[in-house]
Parts: sequence; structure tokens; C-alpha cells
Amino acid sequence: MTRPGWPTPWPAVNLAVERLLEGVGEALGGGLVGLYLHGSLALGGFYPPASDVDFHAATAGPLAGPALERLGALHAGFKAEGGWPARLEGVYLPPGPLRRQDPAEGRLPVVGVDWDFHLGPPGPTWVLDRWVTREHGLVVAGPEPRELIDPIGPDELRAAVRASLSGYWAERAAEGADLAWLRPRNYQAFAVLTMCRDLYALDHGVLVAKPVAAAWAARRLGPPWPAMTARALAWRADERPDDRHLPETLALVAAALELARPAG
Repeated sequence: MTRPGWPTPWPAVNLAVERLLEGVGEALGGGLVGLYLHGSLALGGFYPPASDVDFHAATAGPLAGPALERLGALHAGFKAEGGWPARLEGVYLPPGPLRRQDPAEGRLPVVGVDWDFHLGPPGPTWVLDRWVTREHGLVVAGPEPRELIDPIGPDELRAAVRASLSGYWAERAAEGADLAWLRPRNYQAFAVLTMCRDLYALDHGVLVAKPVAAAWAARRLGPPWPAMTARALAWRADERPDDRHLPETLALVAAALELARPAG
């Protein structure tokens, strides 16, 4: 039975997390070392109408064969069910990749709201996620995450942010790119708030909740950031397409990419 107030203040979220813990435990047997929540749940910006339930599962070793099949079936069932179980988004990390990011590391099991369970390549945002788990993660099961994850310093964090901006975001927002994914208002909100978070991280060397970063950007950067951040916060759960404001969103992403360029 789910314990009241554990590990989050939202009972329905807790039930999904406890089911994840039970399901992964059954799928991996003794191969589950720990389960941790990161993202907005850990940083304090969780917004139930729109937020995902981000997790890291620490495994005793690399996963293959039957274990992957069992996990795939578990998450396929969650997806079909809908609700919070379908909004679980995470990575299964063996000791080495959990402790430190290796650019040569192979693909690892991932699942997300917009993608099914599969083996995905590590990217720069994995550094950010591991920082949140280490510094602020909610322990569902297992040892303290600082025992499993090496320190991630401000310079490493900034490098990961710049890599994400100059890679993923520059490519997705480039002239001629397919922008269908960015048409819904909630994805435009995601883009704007991610720019705020990343610019805050470049300035401060730490990550904060996106609403906190949005308030900082509105104060620090001036127009059009105040109006754009206010709109983004209001649009987080709005799935309607909005082509009228799409050029403004793209312009803000372009402005953030320029601000993120190293001086000189």
C-alpha cells in the first residue's frame, strides 16, 4: 500500500511510483540497486496538469535479453493504461554510466512520454538529469544517490547545457527544420521554459525549477522575456496548436542560443 506523503505530496503520483518500483523489482529480481525521482518533482516545480514523472533506475549491471523484454512489457502496459503510469519517463543506468558520463557509452534502456521503451543513446541532458538526482533526487529505494553518482561541477554542467543548446536545440529550431512538434502550445511553453532553465544554469552553474528560472529571465533579460515566460507558464498544459505565436517562440530560442555562445 502506498504510504501517505511518500515520496511526493501527490497520492496518485505516489501510487504510480510504487507500482513502478514493484514492477521493476519483479522484472530485474535482485538487479535493482535504487530508484530515484528527479526533474520537477525533485527541484520543486512539479505542475500536475503537465509535468512528467522523471526517474533514474540504478541497476546492478547492464541489462539484456529477458530483463529488457520484461521491462518493455511493463512499460507497454503502463502506456496502455494511461494516467500517471504513462507519464513515467526515465533511464535504467548500470554503475559506470550512472557514476559518470562516458561519451563512448553504448545505448541504454529509456522510456518517455513521447517514446516507447527502447535502447537510446546518452546525450548532454543526461548530465543535467544526473546532477538533479545527485543533488536533489527523491529516494524511492536504495542508497543515497551521492553514493552512486560522482560530483558534477559547475563547468561540467555548463558544458552539458551548451552542448544541448548548440546540438539538439539548434538543429530542431533551424531554418527549414520540421517544426510540427513545436506547434502545440505546451511544446512552445516547454521550449521557452527550457531556454530559461539553461540560461540560468549558464549564469549560476546550478539547475533550478523552470518557474524559478522563468522569473529570473523575466527580471534579468527584459523584453520580450517577461511576456513570453508568463505565456509559457500559462500554456504548460494547453495542447492546442498555435501557429500565430510560433515565430515568436522560434525567435526566443534563437536569442537564447546567441546568449549561450561563449564570449569571444
